[in-house]
Amino acid sequence: MPAPFFFNDRLKTKIFLLAVVPFLAAIASIGIGVRQQATALARTQHATMQAAYLSSKEIELRHYVELATSAIAPLYDPDAATTIAPADETARQRAALAVLQKMDFGPDGYFFVYDMHGRSLMHPREPGLVGQDLWNLRDPQGALTIQQLVSAAQHGGGYVRYMWHRPSTGKLAPKLGYVVALPRWGWMVGTGIYLDDVDSTLAHIDERASANIERTLQWLGVIALAGVGVFALGALVLNVSEYRSTDARLKRLAQQVVESQEQERARLSRELHDGISQMLVSAKLLLESALARFERGEIRVAAAEASLSTGLTRLSDTLREVRRISHALRPAMLDDLGLAAALEQLTRELADESSMEIGFTLEGEGGASPLHRTKPLPDAVNTVLFRIAQEALTNIVKHAHARRAALTLDIEQDGVTLAIADNGRGFDVALTQADPRAGMGLRNMRERLEPLGGQLSISSKPGHTVLTAWVPIRPGSART
Repeated sequence: MPAPFFFNDRLKTKIFLLAVVPFLAAIASIGIGVRQQATALARTQHATMQAAYLSSKEIELRHYVELATSAIAPLYDPDAATTIAPADETARQRAALAVLQKMDFGPDGYFFVYDMHGRSLMHPREPGLVGQDLWNLRDPQGALTIQQLVSAAQHGGGYVRYMWHRPSTGKLAPKLGYVVALPRWGWMVGTGIYLDDVDSTLAHIDERASANIERTLQWLGVIALAGVGVFALGALVLNVSEYRSTDARLKRLAQQVVESQEQERARLSRELHDGISQMLVSAKLLLESALARFERGEIRVAAAEASLSTGLTRLSDTLREVRRISHALRPAMLDDLGLAAALEQLTRELADESSMEIGFTLEGEGGASPLHRTKPLPDAVNTVLFRIAQEALTNIVKHAHARRAALTLDIEQDGVTLAIADNGRGFDVALTQADPRAGMGLRNMRERLEPLGGQLSISSKPGHTVLTAWVPIRPGSART
């Protein structure tokens, strides 16, 4: 039987793997493809958004510079109407610088003015730079910042990327500047935006794209787990169904084995009791008759009488052993007088053999009157409870180191309760039941009770152990 079951388990495992592995491989391939495509799309989106954002910022910077040049145009144009005399060019320049200094757009948006030799003429956020020659100023990467701005302005205006201190943070940050030249005054006027704002915006977009990719992959993972769960659930349902069917068959087989064992024990007990035992009794009677003749005869042979006496003694011992074996296999009293009588005899015999005090009490309907006392229980109930009592009392005698034990049989309309108690050293019930070797007797008791719908409960501590077996008696079941 184990080989086919093992083969079926391996076959089920292979079928399960053949179903699950391709499914997981397909999900993994889809996941890899989705990640690659989504990553490529996110990169394209990043580049597109960056180009569009920078383009809009460039247009914005140009508008700012045009606005600034328009604001100082009346001062820059010598023919324009103004309160300042055209000849007073220096006053016009100071007025223009004052106008530009007041123009800003946010804490980090301002205009700056340099001459074409790199000397700072106006800087609203860093007034300490005004008047300094910054022509050879280099950024941390070694680029000549002011020279690049002047060059772009001399070529008709343009955009320059460079590093500059951001006023709101005081730290160096990448900046995109736009500058134009005022040739008549020899000025370079410009403004700029800090690109870390652009980078943070694009980073936020990238984070959202990554989150969408991860969410998609998580959904694929959930789908994969759900699919595996469906496969596993189907396999589990199939296994549970087959397990229950197999378990039911094994229980029926175990019950048949137990019944066959009891039938074989009963047969051997009857043969020992009715066959061998009777022959031994007959031989004993013949030897006793021969010994009596020797003793009454005129001629006495001491050696013959001693041999006959020894043979009779050994034959009596053999007869007792045969009866003990016959009784251990299946006591005839269990079939003839019922469970109560058999249990009473069992307790008496074990008490005599072990010198331990073992009491028996019959309660409930069985103890109400002699009529109820002889009323039989179903054969299956008799056999199961007798074997449990036999196993339990034998364990008490061998292992419990008890001085007293008590066996109580309570027969009621709906069931029979058998309780065995002792004052021995006790044992750890959970540990014993978990031990495959030590708990064999308890498992056998439960397996005997299961087909009858019975229950077994055990409580144990030093000085007091109680084992209780209960078997239901269904209404209408024959007690014959």
